[in-house]
Amino acid sequence: MKKNLLLILFGILATLSYAQKKDEPKAEKVWRINFLNPAIELEMPVSRKGTFSAGLGIGYGVPYDEISASPYNEFLYSFNPFLDLQYKRFYNFEKRKSKNQNTENNSGNFISFRFLTRGNTIESNFIRSSNFDFAIGPTWGIQRKYGNNFHLLFDVGPHYYFDTNGNGGLFPIMIQLNLGFDLKKK
Repeated sequence: MKKNLLLILFGILATLSYAQKKDEPKAEKVWRINFLNPAIELEMPVSRKGTFSAGLGIGYGVPYDEISASPYNEFLYSFNPFLDLQYKRFYNFEKRKSKNQNTENNSGNFISFRFLTRGNTIESNFIRSSNFDFAIGPTWGIQRKYGNNFHLLFDVGPHYYFDTNGNGGLFPIMIQLNLGFDLKKK
């Protein structure tokens, strides 16, 4: 009798434990197309609340003081191919789910570590000291899925930038804004 009661109790606890884990929000694999800085991006889960994203595209960039120069005193711009790598740790999936807010396609707030590299200039009104430059740093951000597949990402944080010639410096605020579409899941 005791063995049967223990087996039933164990079965109930295992079922409840599985049901809770099944309902917990978790990071998902998502393909995206961004159009503000045109790119294709893949976001892959690396843990229940963590993802690694890789974006490849062509985007707008600004000059960094120690690795670029401009004879102009105007709005400065540069269009370059880029590779954007980012580890994101989401911290409010459960809170969003408890308020019946969307967590689909990794909709949540996050802290991250970002690595960005830019390649050869396509068009620019300033001179870079090297054809390649890099930026790394921590960020805080949000990303949301709206409607069927519209995607918004915003993050901000300080970063250290450097080029292949050994020049570098600290930039207090790196801002990223992505608008685009999540591709449908299979």
